[in-house]
Amino acid sequence: MAVEVREINGEELDQLVKQGKVLVDFYSKTCGPCKMLGFVLKDVAKSVGGVEIVTVDFDANKEAVEKYGVESYPTMIVFNDGQEVTRVKGLQQKPKIINMIG
Repeated sequence: MAVEVREINGEELDQLVKQGKVLVDFYSKTCGPCKMLGFVLKDVAKSVGGVEIVTVDFDANKEAVEKYGVESYPTMIVFNDGQEVTRVKGLQQKPKIINMIG
């Protein structure tokens, strides 16, 4: 049931979100709340199935940041078959993230 959190780039993201359910975390390596969210996401990954959980470095993927309208970090977006389902900004707790995934 557990899934793995992995880092991808903007090009991989474009392909990944086309099918299935994907939780994307846009983060920065210099952001304290982003680092804490990384630990929360690893915990979430142990509790969910049927979803890909990926991280995208905000600073290294400017085209993806612009394409998906990400204005700040951390920002999490859930996609289902290419459509954005929900989006939240800032550090979130495990129950809220699991609820976002549905």
